[in-house]
Amino acid sequence: MTELYIGLMSGTSLDGVDGVLVDFEAAPMRVVAHAHRAFEPALAHELLALNVPGESELHRGALAANALVGVYAEVVEALRAASGTPRPQVRAIGAHGQTVRHRPREFDGIGYTVQLNNPALLAELTGIDVIADLRSRDVAAGGQGAPLVPAFHHTVFGGAGEAVAVLNIGGISNLTALRADGSVIGFDCGPGNALMDHWCLRHTGRRYDDAGAWAASGQVLAALLAQMRAEPYFALPPPKSTGRDLFNPPWLQAQLAQCHPSPDPVDVQATLTELTAAACAADVLRHAEGSRELLVCGGGAFNAHLMRRLAAQLPGIVVRPTDARGLPADQVEACAFAWLARAFTRRESANLPSVTGAAGPRVLGALYPAG
Repeated sequence: MTELYIGLMSGTSLDGVDGVLVDFEAAPMRVVAHAHRAFEPALAHELLALNVPGESELHRGALAANALVGVYAEVVEALRAASGTPRPQVRAIGAHGQTVRHRPREFDGIGYTVQLNNPALLAELTGIDVIADLRSRDVAAGGQGAPLVPAFHHTVFGGAGEAVAVLNIGGISNLTALRADGSVIGFDCGPGNALMDHWCLRHTGRRYDDAGAWAASGQVLAALLAQMRAEPYFALPPPKSTGRDLFNPPWLQAQLAQCHPSPDPVDVQATLTELTAAACAADVLRHAEGSRELLVCGGGAFNAHLMRRLAAQLPGIVVRPTDARGLPADQVEACAFAWLARAFTRRESANLPSVTGAAGPRVLGALYPAG
């Protein structure tokens, strides 16, 4: 039996789908192929709109899930074609779906997490087993359901007697602290690219600030930064997780409404970039003590200005992309979902209660068999 798995990731940045075909027979793993498909603007717009209440949400969400799975299937076929891998050799696809609500432990004490997905359709389109619904079991066990990647980070980047921090900067940023004694903690730091991308699109028409060049040309507004850093989420102890439910355009507008006169858009971009850097750096210093290396993955690793700001606030810590450890920054999360699919297939627990706060280890996911 082969140990080939596909991982698919479409994150809160809403830039598209990353997919990897991973061979787990290699130690610890080998990426056989990587593929990316950008979202059509209409789909990206609808997925973003579904993060907030609106008319006909159930209907629109179901159709958006079908469209999303169409992109997933394209990525799966691109991976198979690039690697020459027949369908029967792929054990399973780990398909996370698109998170549109994340409110664990709220309302009734259990809360919920919602990912748009149609794994049954993906199994039909690809002819491969699909493992999906990867967060809800942890939430049912009293956990946050996120982040799920620290267990994978521990497997790939952890080393005996070595303290390492791993920072994923997608739409939301999350930190994993791999401590020298083998313990692991992880949590969402706060906004990653989501607010920066929103502001850049609104004022420049570009979907993201390439290399952070626009932000680098502005000035950080100290009063606005301090005001945003006063958001209570930042002071909460882990375990904790967040998303666009909190850090969204209305949150930003409420912050800017307190600024008189209205600030220059480029200075807001500089301040939003500094907000991400400052929040992440503070969490590294507070929770990843002893780390001499910060490995960065996700889209934020390609923002040169953001990386410089992180390094400036973390003296004595080497800040570099995960590429330095052999896994490209834009493949880490997709690899994590391939790993989660493998863990489900082997009926191994894949959550870390020290990260999510769940009552104990749990097998994560649900199986949609191929026809």
